[in-house]
Amino acid sequence: MPEYDAQRLFEKLLLDGFQAGLSWITVLKKRDRYRQVYQGFDPQFMAQQSEDDLLELLEDPGIIRNRLKVRGARQNAQAWLRLAEQTDPGEWLWAFVGGAPRINAFANISEVPVTTDQAQAMSKALKRAGFTFVGPTICYAFMQATGMVMDHTRDCFRYCELAGA
Repeated sequence: MPEYDAQRLFEKLLLDGFQAGLSWITVLKKRDRYRQVYQGFDPQFMAQQSEDDLLELLEDPGIIRNRLKVRGARQNAQAWLRLAEQTDPGEWLWAFVGGAPRINAFANISEVPVTTDQAQAMSKALKRAGFTFVGPTICYAFMQATGMVMDHTRDCFRYCELAGA
C-alpha cells in the first residue's frame, strides 16, 4: 500500500537496511523492540545518540546487534534531518517514481526485478546525502514495501485492488 508519511518512510528505510543479509522475518520479529529503543524511530532522538548509547544497543538481544547497522541507524537519522532541512523527505523519496505508484503487470514472480534504474538513482542520491545501507536492492525493496512500485503478479488476489482496477 502506498505510504506517504515521512516518519513511516524513515522507519521503513531503516528496517530495510537492517534486513541486509538477513531474512525479512528476522527484522519483523524485532520491529517492536526497534520502535522502543528508537522512540518510535524518532530521527531527532536517534541522531543524538552517544557512543555509550550505541554500545548499550549492541548489548540488546531484541535488535540486530551488528555494529555497522547500529552506527548506520544514527548516521541515517542525521542524514534524514539534514535532508529535512532542505525538503520534505517523503516527497523527495517519492520523486524517484514520479510522485505516484508505478504499477507493474508481471505474469509471474520470476519477472520481478531485484532493482531498477529508479532504485539505483535513489541509492546514489541517498548515499550522496550521507545515508548508509541503501544499496539499489535495498532501495527497490523499500520502494516495493512502501507502495512506490506495485509488483504483485497479475494472478495475485491483491493485484486488481492495488492496480486500481
